[in-house]
Amino acid sequence: MMRSVLVFGAGKSTTYLFKYLVGKALEEDLQICIADKNFENILPEIKSSEYVVLKTLDIQDEAKVEALVQEASIVISMLPAFLHIIVAKCCLAYGKDLVTASYISDEMKQLEGSVKEKGLTFLNEVGLDPGIDHMSAMEIVDDIQKQGGEVLLFESFCGGLLAPESDTNLWNYKFTWNPRNVVLAGQGGAAKFIQEGTYKYIPYHKLFRRTEFLEIEGFGSFEAYANRDSLKYRSVYGLDNILTFYRGTIRRVGFSRAWNLFVQLGMTDDSYTIENSEHMSYRDFLNLFLAYSPTDSVELKLRHYLKIDQDDVVWQKLVELDVFSTFKKIGIKNATPAQALQSILQDSWKLSPDDKDMIVMYHKIGYEIYGERKQIDAHMVVTGTDAAYTAMAKTVGLPLGISALLVLNKKITETGVLLPINRNIYEPVLKELKAQGISFTHKEVAYMGYNPNNVFG
Repeated sequence: MMRSVLVFGAGKSTTYLFKYLVGKALEEDLQICIADKNFENILPEIKSSEYVVLKTLDIQDEAKVEALVQEASIVISMLPAFLHIIVAKCCLAYGKDLVTASYISDEMKQLEGSVKEKGLTFLNEVGLDPGIDHMSAMEIVDDIQKQGGEVLLFESFCGGLLAPESDTNLWNYKFTWNPRNVVLAGQGGAAKFIQEGTYKYIPYHKLFRRTEFLEIEGFGSFEAYANRDSLKYRSVYGLDNILTFYRGTIRRVGFSRAWNLFVQLGMTDDSYTIENSEHMSYRDFLNLFLAYSPTDSVELKLRHYLKIDQDDVVWQKLVELDVFSTFKKIGIKNATPAQALQSILQDSWKLSPDDKDMIVMYHKIGYEIYGERKQIDAHMVVTGTDAAYTAMAKTVGLPLGISALLVLNKKITETGVLLPINRNIYEPVLKELKAQGISFTHKEVAYMGYNPNNVFG
């Protein structure tokens, strides 16, 4: 009897997940059931596979969700994060293991006791970030601690970018994942981390001007801004006493400075709606955030307000987005500023069919062992094939598919609401990822962390 892998969600990040599962279907005796409202992102070679069944579904249709889960051998949720709990509760009711790529929510945590009691595995955060970041970092940390070392510095960065051959705009950026998440990045409180023994906080309005610069051999220069809450992973990683713990998002140098203009204007705000937004031109939208003047143009007001010189590359980046256009319309009724900005950006930052994206992940881990301080730098770079088979889809989908089969085949047997931070989980996943062409380059470098004689910080 075939084993059914039920996947809720068929978005752009699922291409490699489906490809991997279909590739394993004969060997593993699988049927892949894909449930979603529409299947426009599923490629023809997946739709036509004899191992794939498509089920049209509204996730709010409780009876249909239950019927699908009852028939499944294991469930994968690729739905938006806030919808995982619907699937999770159904999996709990019918005794099915669950795998997701999203952060563990408070609601999911509350299921821990019941999931353990039923002997189920609810494995979360096994995509890219979160996912590969946890697994690859914990492999290094565990190896250091196994040798008797103490980790003093942990910095981890990840970003979805463009491959050099497709890097054709001044922003060095296009959308390779959910555009809304990009626009809202960093909101919801100050970024928190600890640096050289001192707690640091960066408020949202300063976030994109407090960047760290990175150099990755063979791939050039990058910058990173702090993730919202790095500190919550100290205990998770077993690093409560660490001197530096920082997680950040990677962009090409110059992106953050330009993005900061939108933040300062208020264009990333998602807390109120704009009247008549559907008929508003890009230029009109921009002018909403500038002072009234009977004589000055929008361009002049903007340059004066944000102190942008006419020959500044930031100005050229704005021009490239057509933000001064009187013809292009926002086209969204009752849009928030963030939704309107997203509409403008999607007009310019959509991947062309042949575009290749690039995932960059970078860890800096400093430690002390036998009185000597050392540092390991590790990086992973993955390049996509085209706009369908993206590096983003590969690095999110493959670890998810690999983890699901490991759970299904009882190679991962730990129960509860889990993260992939234990060796018995991350080791087999990383091994299979390496076989699929996803691996890290490790290099020992001079330790660059905390100096106890330094009175600054």
